[in-house]
Parts: sequence; C-alpha cells; structure tokens
Amino acid sequence: MRPETETELAEIVAGLKEPVQISGGGTRGIARPEQVLSVSGLSGISLYEPGALTLVAQAGTPLAEVEAVLAAEGQQLAFEPADYRTVMGSAGEPTIGGVVAANISGPRRVQAGACRDFLLGVRFVDGRGQVVKNGGRVMKNVTGYDLVKLMAGSWGTLGVLTEVSLKVLPKPEATATLVWHGCGWAASSKLFCDALGSPFEVSGAARLPEAEGQPSRTLLRVEGFMDSVKYRVGRLLEAFADLKPDEVVTDPDENAAIWRAVRDIEPFAGVPGNVWKTSIKPTDMIRVASGKNPNRVVDWGGGLIWTLAEEGEDLRSALSDVPGHSTLVRAAADDMDKLGRFQPETEGVAALTRAIRDKFDPRGIFNPGLMG
Repeated sequence: MRPETETELAEIVAGLKEPVQISGGGTRGIARPEQVLSVSGLSGISLYEPGALTLVAQAGTPLAEVEAVLAAEGQQLAFEPADYRTVMGSAGEPTIGGVVAANISGPRRVQAGACRDFLLGVRFVDGRGQVVKNGGRVMKNVTGYDLVKLMAGSWGTLGVLTEVSLKVLPKPEATATLVWHGCGWAASSKLFCDALGSPFEVSGAARLPEAEGQPSRTLLRVEGFMDSVKYRVGRLLEAFADLKPDEVVTDPDENAAIWRAVRDIEPFAGVPGNVWKTSIKPTDMIRVASGKNPNRVVDWGGGLIWTLAEEGEDLRSALSDVPGHSTLVRAAADDMDKLGRFQPETEGVAALTRAIRDKFDPRGIFNPGLMG
C-alpha cells in the first residue's frame, strides 16, 4: 500500500483489518508484519523559508533531497542525521519522516541537540484513521500538547507521519578536528569531559577504533566562523598542553570523512556480527568500553557507544550493572527474535507506554511488537 496523499492514507488506515508495517524508505530492516504501508508516495518540500530557518516536508521526502535544498542556501539539519544503509547492509532511501520517527541524531547532538529539539510541528494519521496536527510551521507557533516530541522516536507505533516541520541552521564556515592516536579509554574520557565542560563549544566528541593497522582515534570537533574556530582550537591546545593532539585536521573533505565515519558507524560496515547501540551516562563510558572487545565506536562524549559483538551475545546482560539502555540495531532474525530490538521496559514505563499506544492506536495495527 502506497498512498499518494494524506487523505488517501487516512482512508486506508481507517479500513485496515490487520496490522501493518510502517515503511518510509525501507532502510531499517523491520520485517513484521508482512503487510507494508509505505509513505514514500507522500514526498516533496511544501515550504522552505531560509530567512525564517524553517522547512516543511512530507514524510516520504528523501533525506538527500532535503539536504541538497538546504545546502544550496548554505544551511543544514544541525542534528546531523545518519545514513545507516552501509552498516545495515540495506538498500532503499532514507526519508525525513524516518529520521523523525527514529529520532536519528548524529555527533553534533552534544552541542546542538537531537532531532526532536529541531522539530516544530507534525501531521500524522492515528490508528483510527484520523488526521492529527500538532505544533506549527514556524518557531513562534508551537502550541498545544507536545505531541511533536512524542512522535519523535516513536518508530511509527503511535501514528503514520505525513508531514514534518523543522528548524534549520546555517552551515559552519570552518571546521577543525583535534585528533589523538591510540589514546586510552581513561585519557579519552578526560578529554571528552574537559572539552565538553569548556566554554569553547565543541560540536563533536568521539572515538573510532583501530582499523587495518591504523590506531584508534579520539576526536574533538570545533565549528563556526573561521576566526572563532582558530581561537577556540588555540585555547583547547593550551588546555591540553599535557596531552597534545597528534594532528589538527582543517581540510573540509577530510573532516567530512572523519565525522561521516562516526555518524554512519562505518567501521562496522560489512563486518560480521551484531551491532548494538548503548546509551549511558558519559562518565560510565570506561565501564562499558574498556573490556576485551575493541570494536567500539564512541560518540556524544562517551554517552553513546556502538559495539560490534558476536552473534548470539546478549550485551544487555553483560551491561546489567550499568544504568542505561541498549538497542540491537543489526542482527540475524533469530537473534532479533531472541534478544529483542529494544531494551525491555520497567513495569511502570511499560504500563505508561501501553496507555499511550491505546490512545493513539487502539486497534494495535501500527508496527505491533516493535517496541514492546
């Protein structure tokens, strides 16, 4: 099923007799239910006002199209959405609705915020086939209950997004990345804490693992106007005089490649094993990452850790004493069934989740079983 309009989508949902899998660009590998309801036919940018820093697009609009339109005006999605097709081994085309539905937020989250923080408004069809609108198309018009943030990260379990309104920001004039080679976990943690606690507006704090004879790389990024970047890099070099970086990368293409590797988890692309995404307090990074497994990509200053683990390994059990949650992002169907994609909810949270879903999808037809 591939409706071309919001009205057609609402009519389809109202007439559904069995559950459906909500699909955008088909990049996520969600395989149930068998019947698919695709929003890829709802495509196009309906409003873009560069001066107002706002963009409105239908949910099925390809992410690449949105980014190209913004780039032509020197603007960007500041939350730096990832493209997981390579690491997932999937095809399809990422859509802006899929980005919002999964709240996809890249390395710049530590400084700019997450996808949900840039979401101004949404339109969606609920489980009854009713069209719901919340928020607005401009920053001064976000009113009513905050269903906007509720929909971000709901993975299509509450409703089918049809349109999203986003705040956008100018692209930085310059970028510099401080790089430490072979830096240990304790030293990396201190660099992250000191840098992110400084007034120098670090927009990326990450660590890439060893690869093909190349040592691990601990990374700090600074962006902005050229003179500001030079000044802040100089101050960071002074602050880290006792642990100087091995290099400072200023070339735009090289910087783009470094942070794309972090954002898209490129070190795990095409490598056998399960991929886990663990969200924790940054101060717990050493507890999670300093074990025997070297296959970790760290982001958000230690608050997000991607792990390449052996098939069948239950990473949640191994990290049961660390507050946080782990999502199984990539795995064979048997492991996904056995371990579950998302962290099991506590009894109280599960009850709240059920109550919310009963309100928005009383028939349980949207992506059943996906989030508990």
